Amino acid sequence: MTALPAFKTHEVLNQPPALEDFNLFSTDRALTNAAAAMGAGHATDRLTAYGAELGRAETIEAGRLAHRFPPELKSFDRFGNRVDQVEFHPSWHRIMSLIVGEGLHSGPWAQPGPGAHTARAAAYIMHAQVEPGSQCPTTMTYGSVPALRGQGGLAETILDRIGTRSYDPRDIAVADKTGALVGMGMTEKQGGSDVRSNTTIAVAAGTDGGFLLTGHKWFFSCPQIDAHLVLAQAPGGLSCFLVPRRLPDGTKNAVRIQRLKDKVGNRSNASSEVEFQNAHGWLVGEEGRGIPTILEMGTFTRLDCALGSAGLLRGAVAQALHHVFHRRAFQRHLIDQPLMTNVVADLAVESEAATLLALRLARAFDGMAAGSAEDAAFVRLCTPAVKYWVCKRAPNGVVEAMEVLGGNGYVEEGPLGLLYKEIPLNSIWEGSGNVMCLDVLRALQKSPDTFGAYLAEIRAVRGADSRLDAAARALEADFAQKGGMEHRARRLVERMMTVLQGALLVRHAPAAVADAFCASRLAGDWGHAFGTLPAGVDARAIVDRARPA
Repeated sequence: MTALPAFKTHEVLNQPPALEDFNLFSTDRALTNAAAAMGAGHATDRLTAYGAELGRAETIEAGRLAHRFPPELKSFDRFGNRVDQVEFHPSWHRIMSLIVGEGLHSGPWAQPGPGAHTARAAAYIMHAQVEPGSQCPTTMTYGSVPALRGQGGLAETILDRIGTRSYDPRDIAVADKTGALVGMGMTEKQGGSDVRSNTTIAVAAGTDGGFLLTGHKWFFSCPQIDAHLVLAQAPGGLSCFLVPRRLPDGTKNAVRIQRLKDKVGNRSNASSEVEFQNAHGWLVGEEGRGIPTILEMGTFTRLDCALGSAGLLRGAVAQALHHVFHRRAFQRHLIDQPLMTNVVADLAVESEAATLLALRLARAFDGMAAGSAEDAAFVRLCTPAVKYWVCKRAPNGVVEAMEVLGGNGYVEEGPLGLLYKEIPLNSIWEGSGNVMCLDVLRALQKSPDTFGAYLAEIRAVRGADSRLDAAARALEADFAQKGGMEHRARRLVERMMTVLQGALLVRHAPAAVADAFCASRLAGDWGHAFGTLPAGVDARAIVDRARPA
């Protein structure tokens, strides 16, 4: 009897190696080029070092574990004392030490200078690819600084601690800590985005600007951190208050954590519902001017929503490109099959356009900090527009990248599961898509000069690409039709952003990328689905540029 040949049935074949131990900055040519073009070239060495640290296998694993083992609420200690503690996996603290140590919570404020916000933005895009949950307390702290400046008292103490690069998770008075983090609490269950309907009440309780707050917050991010900016109804109207976790004497403030939210994604980060039971808070800004005060914080956090989505998209595209260069099917590598090349090239174009757009917005924040009126106008108009568009497009890209990996993309232990569950959040957080588009219209109505700041970017490349020129003319004609603007606000903002992305790519990206974008997004009948780049684009040059090799 002839023996059958032995088969190695458990030998692993045709599976790509893990994408790890690589540099997230130096292998991302779109990011390195955009950072240099937008004024952050001076930070190349630091960004390269951070990209190497983020790409280490140990760091990637810490991000996975922080997401895999979410925080838990401990309401009482074993003796029955109310403690309202949030307990985290050690990997969360490791990641928080990394992001705070890099200064992403305060760097541009503590060490201001040309390109400071843009350099931070580039690092933020990279960090999103590894552990995005830790960006919530980081972002809120970054945004809180302008609102807290000049307030004195407790705010001054907190600002001093924010300015360090020390992550100090101890639950003690902020004056005794080596570092501090700040959050926000606006959302209530009856109002959502309509914060004017908030029912939390603030009653004056002293001559030092102190109030006692009573009410409920439906979403209260990071209840474990040192203080929050919250909105409450004072006698003079809706106002902003600084509510610390612990009072200056070290006693626990009357902020009761009712539960932690069981979210779809963002699982490493604690989001909660809280009750204020005569909680102490200090007025920030003028009484009755709470919305303008906290919206100053929101401008910066909206920037980070766009940056985070650009980072999540890049992370997904990097995984897809890594996969197709290693995986074989039908006797060829996937990358050598024309339709797959079209798909991943299209994803790479979308990712580079998002990265460049988000960093251009960050550069305007640098200009605004330096006193530029034009950049301030650009920020007013384009912050909600960029947030809307990048956060709307990125989920489609992440889903397409998951499909490239097939079943391997749709498993929890793979990297795309985390990105897939995280990617819808930035479109919701800090104002949904409708809120963003309406804010664009408000900016145009209140300050017509803002549109001029936007058009200056487009006109800087007039004549460089006929498709871009035609799209810009059509856009201006759209805005000249004043009727029904609210009804078509999403379409207007979409066209604003694709034209701006085209102008940025024509000016700063390689010809192959700019041509593919203009040919697909600005000319002809754009299919919107990925993998619909028209004939004639250099798809292989695009994917070779984008590959994280």
